[in-house]
This record gives sequence, C-alpha cells and structure tokens, in this order.
Amino acid sequence: MPSIRELYINHVAQTSEISMMLEIERAEGMYMYTTDGKRYLDLNSGISVSSLGHRHPNVINAVKDQLDKHLHTMVYGEHIHTPQVAFAKLLTEVLANGLDSVYYLTSGTEAVEGAMKLARKYTGRYEIIACSNAYHGSTMGSESLRSDDEFTRSFLPGVPGVRHIDFNDEDQLAKIDENTACIILEPVQAEGGVKPPKDNYLQKVRKRCNEVGALMILDEIQTGFGRTGDIFAHKKYDVIPDILLMGKAMGGGMPVSAFVAPKEIMMALAKKPMLGHITTFGGHPVCVAAALATLETLTDEEIYQDVRRKEELIRSKLKHPIIKEVRSSGLMMGVELTRRKYLKHVVNHTIKNGALIDYFLFNNKSFRLAPPLIINDDQIDEGCNILLAAMDHARFKYTKR
Repeated sequence: MPSIRELYINHVAQTSEISMMLEIERAEGMYMYTTDGKRYLDLNSGISVSSLGHRHPNVINAVKDQLDKHLHTMVYGEHIHTPQVAFAKLLTEVLANGLDSVYYLTSGTEAVEGAMKLARKYTGRYEIIACSNAYHGSTMGSESLRSDDEFTRSFLPGVPGVRHIDFNDEDQLAKIDENTACIILEPVQAEGGVKPPKDNYLQKVRKRCNEVGALMILDEIQTGFGRTGDIFAHKKYDVIPDILLMGKAMGGGMPVSAFVAPKEIMMALAKKPMLGHITTFGGHPVCVAAALATLETLTDEEIYQDVRRKEELIRSKLKHPIIKEVRSSGLMMGVELTRRKYLKHVVNHTIKNGALIDYFLFNNKSFRLAPPLIINDDQIDEGCNILLAAMDHARFKYTKR
C-alpha cells in the first residue's frame, strides 16, 4: 500500500522539485502538527493568509453556520447572498474613502485580471504599467506584469501593452502618460524582499495618475487586513487608489478575493457590453461568510493595532552578525543576510527545529517573516530563538568551509 507521501509525489501536480512535503495533520492557532507528531510554529501564515492563525473560532463558526444555510446557488452576480452584502457593507464602512463597490472572486490573481480589464474598459486605453520585481499572480495576464525573463520566457508572448518602471524611482513616473490605462503596484513590494515606499512615493504616483487620467491600482493582496499595522496599507501610507485588490488573509483561511472601486468605475463592466467580467465561484457564500467573520474580528478586537509593537519587538531581537538588514512594514518582514550562501542553511535549520519560514521570489539573500497577527510575546521569543540558533548554525557551517 503506497504511503500518502508516495501518492502525493505520483499524483498531485508539483510546482517545484523541492517541495517541503510536510504532512500536515492539523493546525490550531499559531501551530501546525505533522503526522509524525512534530509541532511547527508558523512564522509564514501560508504567505500572509492565516493572519488570525489557524482555525480561528470566529471563522470556523461562521463557516459552520453558512453550511447549514446554503452553498453555491448561481454564478456570481445573479442571486443575492447575505454574506456578500454584509461583507461589502462592513468593508466600505472600514475603507470610508469612496471605494464602495466590491467585485468578489476566488484568488488574488483573478482580482488582478479583473482590475486590468476594468481599467482598460473604463479608460478606453491600452497600456498598463507595472513595477519591476513585483509579483501579482500566475495566470496569463498577471504573469505578463512580471519583469523577470527567467519566470516569463517559457510562457511568451504575454498580454501586450505592459511596460515596467522601478518601484520608488519617482524619475520614471513620467512614463505614466495619456496612453496609460493604469499603473498596478503593491504599496509594499513583497517578493523583492519587503520594500516599503520611500519619500511619499505612493502620493507621487497618485499625483501623476491624476495629471494624465490614468487609474491607480493598489495590489493589497499581501498587505491587506492588518498585515502592515493598519487595516490596509494604503491607509498607513495615506493614499487612495482607484481600484483596490485584496485576497489572501481576506477569508481567514478560505479562498476568496475581491477588487474594489467606486461604483461609477465598476459599472463599466456591467454595460456596453454587459457581463464584462463573470465568474462561477467568486463570492462563494461559505468563503465570504468566513471573510465577514475575519473582518469583524479584526475590527472588533483591533488585533492589527498591536502589530507595530510586535514588529519592533521582533526587530529588537533579531540581532546577529550575519544579518545585514531587516526591512519591515508591520508583520511583513524581510531579513537580509550578509551572504547568499547562508540563506538555505538558515531556512532549512529553522524548519528542522520547528518554525516555518520561507524564501522570496526575487531576493536570494533574504528570508520572509509573516507570522499570524495573533502571535504573542512568548511565541515571538520562541521563534526568534529558533531563528538565531539557525543563524549560528549557518555561520558555523559556512565558516568551516
């Protein structure tokens, strides 16, 4: 009888040849447990998904309650589902900035695709500008926004009309002109190793878009729902986009995403022609019930308001000779090491000793820290001690060579 691991290798599609292959049996709060009984402290949140930890009781109860009512009934936009209405009402109250129309989808990359279509439809323009070293998803349109040839060359040609500028380089903002439908960017660049905006960069992007009539799309799929220390990063950095993208932490562990815009802009998808964007499972009532419980928990318990204190606590503990720099925006952190060869030793030793961290796509000297926002001070101590021991190990191993 083949083992689960063997069946996984033989029949579940792989995304790389170096999967961690941890056999997760259950997860609760800050911890995951494998079938061999080992416990792992989650310092990754499934790439910023499990911001309330695993199986938060409010999310679980909301899912169970909706299961007793109904599941899917009709493609999105045809039936009125109470969770969709309730979440949209609460979200627009939290945003309070004119972004008052919510289009539900299932994944972050779908939100990107929908926003790209909306920008072209609303403006009647063709060109889309994205930032170098950004990641917005892996469907064809989202993939076309990537600047790196290593990832994209096997799938060319991509969606035409995409140009790139460098994040935080205000001199390149002149490339946004009267031909530009939109610029899409993250308020904090994630896969480049966590790079926050500098010198009011986002406000300068906003100003340039206003000057030429282009739309500003902010991808908050990773930064949303408290990750950076405010409920959304655009509030932290004091800028209002034309279209806001969200996903990952939105569902408290359930698959749901959305793009949000003023109703005037969003209605461009509903007419001339109608059905400009459609989806079958977007806004699934069980997933949106989980999203509503997540947003209610974040706002009622104000978990995100303690994020910046925890950020500073982690930064104060991560002092080591092989750390070159710690970049952060709330509990979204990139720890850059002095040598590239240290990285795999730190990541592997950390996982071996019971804490989960991960790499970045576009920074080969840094590892990612994005723990659930519910992490407490004792768990911060636990995680930092494991990380520092891993750095000792990496330094010793590399020095021996």
